[in-house]
Amino acid sequence: MPIDRETQVVDCRESMGLDKGGGLAQRGTLSETGRPDVVAIAMTPGKRHITKPVCEITHGLRREGIQVSVLVLYSGGGVPSDSKDAAIGRGPKFGMTEREIEQINRHKLALIHLGNIKSHVLYKARDILRFVSIPAIVVCQAPVDFEDFAKIGVKTRVVNPEPDKIETLGTVVEIVTGITRGQTCGRDKLNEIVKDIIRINPQKLP
Repeated sequence: MPIDRETQVVDCRESMGLDKGGGLAQRGTLSETGRPDVVAIAMTPGKRHITKPVCEITHGLRREGIQVSVLVLYSGGGVPSDSKDAAIGRGPKFGMTEREIEQINRHKLALIHLGNIKSHVLYKARDILRFVSIPAIVVCQAPVDFEDFAKIGVKTRVVNPEPDKIETLGTVVEIVTGITRGQTCGRDKLNEIVKDIIRINPQKLP
C-alpha cells in the first residue's frame, strides 16, 4: 500500500514572526495556501492574544490534507466599538480593513480563533460575520453556544435571530470551546475541528 502526501503551496508572509506568537506573523499579514478552502483568522498577537494554538491548529489541519490560509488581523485586539464592554476602557478597538474582508471572502470557510472573555468572543465574531458572507467555525476558550450568538443577531446553523434582528451575512456553523489561548491545543480538540471541517467539506461549498 503506497504512502502518499498532498502537496500544499503556501505563500510567504509579508513580515517576520513574533516570538510569543510561536512564529506566527505580525499583524496585518496573510499566509495564503494554493486552494482557498479554509482561512484561520487570528487576533493581533500581544500579551492577551498569544496565538500559539493557531499555529498548532493550522499545522494539524494541513497534516490532514486540509488547505488552510492564515490571516493575522491588523486590529484584532480590543473589542468592537458597539459591544457592551466598549465604554469600559480606553484601550484598542477591534476592527477589520476592506482588504482583510476581501481576503477572507476569497475562501469557503472561516475558522475564527478567539479568547476567554465571553462578550469579546460574541461581539468580535459578529463584527467579522457582518461583512464576511462565508460560513464560520468559532474556536475559543470561553464556553459559548449557538443561543448566545443568536441573541446578538448572529445567524447560526442551529438557531437564528428574528428576521428583523439579523446583523450578519455569514453564519456560525460550528463552535469548538475549551481551547486555551497561549496553551497547546489538545489532540481531542484538534480532532473535533478536523471532523467539523470534513463534515462541512469546503470543497463542495459554492
